[in-house]
Amino acid sequence: MRVEKLGGNKLELTNSGDLSIFFVGSGSAFTKKMNQTNILIVKGDDHLMVDCGTKTPQALWEYGLPVFKLNNFFITHTHADHIGGLEEVMLMNRYVMNQKKANIYITKKFRKNLWNYSLKGGAEGNENHKGKQLTFHDMWNPIVPKRLKGLKRDAWQFSVGSLKITTFRTMHTPDTSKSWKDSAWSNGLIIDDKILFTSDTRFDPEMLDFCLQNWDIETIFHDCQFFEGGVHASLNELDSLSDEIKEKTYLMHYGDNWKDFKERVKDSPFAGLVKEGHFYNFSL
Repeated sequence: MRVEKLGGNKLELTNSGDLSIFFVGSGSAFTKKMNQTNILIVKGDDHLMVDCGTKTPQALWEYGLPVFKLNNFFITHTHADHIGGLEEVMLMNRYVMNQKKANIYITKKFRKNLWNYSLKGGAEGNENHKGKQLTFHDMWNPIVPKRLKGLKRDAWQFSVGSLKITTFRTMHTPDTSKSWKDSAWSNGLIIDDKILFTSDTRFDPEMLDFCLQNWDIETIFHDCQFFEGGVHASLNELDSLSDEIKEKTYLMHYGDNWKDFKERVKDSPFAGLVKEGHFYNFSL
């Protein structure tokens, strides 16, 4: 794997063919000094934007990539640092890009929740469309992933051209949930059968076992906070994992006080802290 900084170049939706994960940000929901932990996956001529938080349209614009150029989205859950930028995507596409509709890979159940409880208020009443208010289908082209059977937790699969994505339920909220089964909707990703991106999750060794047993995982990008409690995995909890797992694990979604923990992470077996504005490139 090669880690490369974007530098002065513009962020592009194509590359030479390697699997590339670009971290728009590496910060937590409440970061003020960083961008939010949303990623752009690029492979050849194919791309997938995973989450689009409140700060992400601005961040992408500063990287030289306006949000209306994105054609494919996947949303892990409904916290604002993961969906807060979707209203801008919808309205820019409809009113600036001549009613363009980006693809969104989403289950039918989550689609209803995302629209009814998060996106509907800022979208449906903007015009009288054929005598009715606007709907999710007026704004997006939804594509339903294929449900996978025979696994120990709910999982789905879809492809974006040459990109293969497997998504599975995670244990994020509420803080009282005992497993992914009694948790609110949240998802992690397996990218091309070898990269684990947890998105937001509490400490869940069973989730790691599930992924490592079913896929040949070579790199893990794991949610991490620097304090105890709440709905994210803590550094202390993650430090209890085996060295074998930690050596392939990059920590992300951390707080603005990350410099206070930089040396501890550097001295540990962890692969390191994710760097925002950087590509993580995997050769085929």
